[in-house]
Amino acid sequence: MKFLIVFVALFAVALAAPRPDAEIVKNVSDVGPEEFQFESETSDGTKHVADGKLKDVGTEHEAIVVHGTYSWVDEKTGEKFTVTYVADENGFQPQGAHLPVA
Repeated sequence: MKFLIVFVALFAVALAAPRPDAEIVKNVSDVGPEEFQFESETSDGTKHVADGKLKDVGTEHEAIVVHGTYSWVDEKTGEKFTVTYVADENGFQPQGAHLPVA
């Protein structure tokens, strides 16, 4: 469980890290003891929005559920890519038109 929280947090930081030629144009977050929300956007078109909530609080099945989306623009082609995801006790579950489906 803690691994999932750390993974999602590190993933968000890595994704939101601007390229040397990009500037942060939006960075908003609201973090509480049982939930969080954040949104970040850079001048190069990269955007990440997520919200997470603790479920089954106080039980042995306590878990965090994160819903989010991130997108970026390929600097060579100008094509925009978007990934929508859920991260919960079942792992990271991304969906996107450019991702292969099993």
